[in-house]
Amino acid sequence: MPGRRGSPGGSESLRREERLRRRADFKRCYEQGRRRHGAFSILYAAPNGLRHPRLGITVSRKVGKAFVRFRVKRRIREIYRRWSKRGKLPAIDLVVHVKPAAAAAEFRELRRELRGMLQQLIRPRTQGS
Repeated sequence: MPGRRGSPGGSESLRREERLRRRADFKRCYEQGRRRHGAFSILYAAPNGLRHPRLGITVSRKVGKAFVRFRVKRRIREIYRRWSKRGKLPAIDLVVHVKPAAAAAEFRELRRELRGMLQQLIRPRTQGS
């Protein structure tokens, strides 16, 4: 049945194991992670010891009312989920901390910035490894 959760090519949502959920994991990213700053967000990245990356998004009330915060989070998730090079990311936890400027940003501006920051995290493969 197409669209079933967990089936290959079925659901387009991020699977549970692809999401950052525990407060301790967010905190570890903030404290130990490398930072990438952009006009609309700050990307924190810390190794996670798993075999895949996980994504977390934080949007404070400074960004706007609830519907604005939810819209920005949906956009960030969509950009990450549809990014074709997502499978090349190392095993890291990512936290996207959204800045207030993101509320007024166009989708393509958010996409350009987030993809650029994510691209910097992909390590080029060396010969022999």
